[in-house]
Amino acid sequence: MMDKYFEYKKHKTNFKTEVIAGTTTFLTMCYILFLNPFIMSGEFAGPEKGFFDFGAVFTATVVATALACFIMGLYGRTWPIGLSVGLGINAFVAYGVVGSMGYTPQEALGAVLVAGILFLIISLTPIRAWLINSIPKSLKLGIGAGIGFFLAIIGLEIMGVVADHPVTLVTLGDIKNPLVLLGCLAFVAMIVLEKMKITGNIIIAILAFSIIAWVSGLAKFNGVVSAPPSMSYLFAFDLGAALSAGMVTIVFTLLFIDFFDTAGTLTSVANVAGKVDSKGKVKDIGKAMMADSVGTVAGSVMGTTTVTSFVESGAGVKAGGRTGMTSLVIGVLFLACLFFSPLATSLPKEIDGAALLYVAILFVRNITDVKWEDISESGPAVVAMVAMPLTYSISHGIALAFISYALIKIFTGGFAKTSPAIWVIAVFSALSFYVA
Repeated sequence: MMDKYFEYKKHKTNFKTEVIAGTTTFLTMCYILFLNPFIMSGEFAGPEKGFFDFGAVFTATVVATALACFIMGLYGRTWPIGLSVGLGINAFVAYGVVGSMGYTPQEALGAVLVAGILFLIISLTPIRAWLINSIPKSLKLGIGAGIGFFLAIIGLEIMGVVADHPVTLVTLGDIKNPLVLLGCLAFVAMIVLEKMKITGNIIIAILAFSIIAWVSGLAKFNGVVSAPPSMSYLFAFDLGAALSAGMVTIVFTLLFIDFFDTAGTLTSVANVAGKVDSKGKVKDIGKAMMADSVGTVAGSVMGTTTVTSFVESGAGVKAGGRTGMTSLVIGVLFLACLFFSPLATSLPKEIDGAALLYVAILFVRNITDVKWEDISESGPAVVAMVAMPLTYSISHGIALAFISYALIKIFTGGFAKTSPAIWVIAVFSALSFYVA
């Protein structure tokens, strides 16, 4: 039955290969199980800030990830993609929307739901292709890198490598602290393992250095398994605030990041999987984006932030994955982790921060493809890269990048050659600073 549905022979694969591919992708992305609830619970900032509940987010992450993978596997059946909660988006929601702007977790989930529904609508219309082709590559890369730098500053703060300073804003943290040193060594280990092409480098380093912290008494070990924490955010979204004028820029940011992150990830995986035709078009990308957008809606209903396609899926494709069976395997393996919440709460924050810093590198490394020889293209890209970490806001970074891009094009004679999408986004970005 599976052979017929996924057409293994047509795609030159088999059940065993798909299982291996799914396991490979799972090992490269399962760090999200620990990192997402840590970020969204705001444990680094302090529980008094009113962030999300750790246990509820852990369970929601598992269920939303599995559900999204099942949707991708069964509907987008030619795509061997793993999906889970997107890093960068979750940090924006936790530290920006909830922590800085003061919205409740329920109101933030409402914004995620609205953005997911809009993404779903866009995936059903020609707007999808229009938007993908309208945003300049340099802006996409600059925004992606900006998210990376945003994650990096959060990761470094969580690790304790940098600390607040009343004059210079940031300064060197307490690097003599044993846990800070363990976090730094965990970061180095992740890179070394990646260089050695060892699958699951992030989770291996997290667990190895956490064990050192537990054995040495530097961190408390809470156990391995228990009954899953309750899903207290299930259907808890608040649409009232999400549909208000003040939420417009937040919804736009969530939609923008998810849309282009998904498009970029799917295009990247398609190149590895041989799904790009002679004209440069990606086969069946509509189904994959549809499955991704449905996953986002499902994630917000479950009680977590935007669910998106993971670029780590490329590891499974390299292992031979060619069909949705790979996605089903990933979903099953995530469901098997449902009972490991005590282990997630045992991980030292300094080591969690190291994983976040490592993931930041994956976002930043594409800046080499920015058109540096054309300052009208590279300038706004740099604005996005710098503004996001310094304003501690992804949405502000995106807004400033589009506004500067539009103004530069006007005064350099590029108005006629610039897509209308740029002007629309730039105007909304400018208005967002007055609405917020």
